[in-house]
Amino acid sequence: MNDAAPHSVALSRPRTIVFDWDNTLIDSWPAILDAQNHVFAHFGMPLWTMDETRRRVRGSMRDTFPAMFGDRWQEAGDVFYARYTDRHLETLTPLPGAEKMLESLADAGFPLAVVSNKKGDYLRKEAAYIGWDRYFHRLVGAFDASHDKPAPEPVGMALDGCGVAPGPDVWFVGDADVDLECARNAGCVGVLVRAEPPATGEFPGIEPAVHFDGCLALSKLVMTL
Repeated sequence: MNDAAPHSVALSRPRTIVFDWDNTLIDSWPAILDAQNHVFAHFGMPLWTMDETRRRVRGSMRDTFPAMFGDRWQEAGDVFYARYTDRHLETLTPLPGAEKMLESLADAGFPLAVVSNKKGDYLRKEAAYIGWDRYFHRLVGAFDASHDKPAPEPVGMALDGCGVAPGPDVWFVGDADVDLECARNAGCVGVLVRAEPPATGEFPGIEPAVHFDGCLALSKLVMTL
């Protein structure tokens, strides 16, 4: 089938599914690029293109900004979120098939959760704004747990809201290496959802169990397991 990439392995039906948020369920790149470049302009640093942003934005702010801005990283965070607060809801765009997938999975009885490196209050505000908070037992963002993704702590927090322990019967679905690393660290099954299949050697040691080219392909397969 062309919905799931040939990188798939034998899969069993998950007890629950944890999703990344940005660019797995919603397209947030325009808001992220705008806020990131606003910070760079504030500090007199070179701006990033969209391609650079897609490649380089991975970890949470508290894990990445200290290396980028030194002891002024909290100031940079304040500048970022001031800009992001003004713009993020107006540019929030669900990815194709995402809501239909969530609806079908929730209707089938799957407990669903989100683990994101977006600050938790922004994450929950966005989910409520588009009416998706009803699909999730818990939405965990940056600073909610003691450590951020790819550490396993936010996964444990998210699954605690679902009444399920981390393990091989939990799928962690995302679009980037940090999601697959988080899945490995939490002992869950890493699932890649993005248009392009993984290149050979792209994810050494954290290869996805399966790749889907879109949300509907994922829900279609889950329903057959």
